[in-house]
Amino acid sequence: MLKTKVGYSTQKDSFQSGKETAREATRGLKPKLGMMYCSVLNDVEEVVRGARSVAKSMPIIGCTSSGMIMTNDGIITSEDGFSGMMTFDDKNMHVGVACSKAGKNAREIGRKVARAAVENAGEYYSPNYFYMVASPKEEEDYLMGIQDVIGRVPMFGGSAADDTVEGKWKVFCNDEVFDDGVAVAFFYTDTDIVTSYTGAYRETDNYGLITEVANNRTLVKIDGVSALKKYAEWTGNKIQDLKGQNLLVASITKPLGVKDPLGNLTVVRHPMFGDDQGTRTTADDTINLGNKVVEKTAILQLEATVDELIDSTKATLRDVKSQLSTEPAGYVLIHCGGRKLGIGDRINEVYDKLVEEAHGVPFITIFTFGEYGYDEHSANICGGLMLSFTAFGEE
Repeated sequence: MLKTKVGYSTQKDSFQSGKETAREATRGLKPKLGMMYCSVLNDVEEVVRGARSVAKSMPIIGCTSSGMIMTNDGIITSEDGFSGMMTFDDKNMHVGVACSKAGKNAREIGRKVARAAVENAGEYYSPNYFYMVASPKEEEDYLMGIQDVIGRVPMFGGSAADDTVEGKWKVFCNDEVFDDGVAVAFFYTDTDIVTSYTGAYRETDNYGLITEVANNRTLVKIDGVSALKKYAEWTGNKIQDLKGQNLLVASITKPLGVKDPLGNLTVVRHPMFGDDQGTRTTADDTINLGNKVVEKTAILQLEATVDELIDSTKATLRDVKSQLSTEPAGYVLIHCGGRKLGIGDRINEVYDKLVEEAHGVPFITIFTFGEYGYDEHSANICGGLMLSFTAFGEE
């Protein structure tokens, strides 16, 4: 039977923070894995070193979380930073963890990490489920490489984040800490694991054909019109008001999305930067996105109110719980940091709804700059402004 436990700390000393977090998360258990998250205000290497001083042989994987984490006990944040961890104890569970810093070929790195995770689990076949964390850059390529090795295995995860989109994020895996790369945890288990992956946005009637893309993530033109101009028309904004990082904030309640081929899943594409300098492409008024888009495919404008963003967290937790065939043992709730920014001072309402729906089952909520998952019959995919809520059954 699976048992989970959460520990956390807001101690100013980063080593002591990691130590206290690991001590609380492992107390009374013999865990097979620790999923750990901390603030960019911490000395991340020291947090990891502190955690490893307590849990010397337990694999650890995780990343920095934007601004805070949440647990059953509250919103965990402070001016001195924070750390938190969920552990998993099941004698019948085997976990393989592996990682790599970024390099010249992200897909090949994904293959290498997948092979190492299988070996580190002491197994010789594909896992039942896997978790991926990466820097916000080449997530799709890492995922392709992983799936080259293990095939279409269901997954969940999210990208490392910081507090100000400055690139201060970190990924960590056992003793390694780095700002650019990927880490995975492969689960070999009979325990029920399910994910609800959604943006929970409403579709509008604004849509068009992607007619030009640069560098995978720069949307140049929609229907032959500059992307920023088309987006401004759709949302009733002036182009000048969407330049630079103004677009990142403006698009939280009005993002873009792409549909999977079967129409089961609409994956959000977060407009991050409205470019008028012509430095990234040959055209002005482009949109830099958080994830990959492809020419000759459709893109649509989505929308949601702040109330809807808040309410979606409870509905998504209820949905993932309903997919379990057994009672839940724990939840890993990956929530986009951009959504948190849009929710603003009302973020405590998200916490209240999660506590209400969790009914005392341990959970940890982290805030990422990219979210990964799947829906019924869809492929594994990476998106932004989304929720990737995963439930672990007791058996």
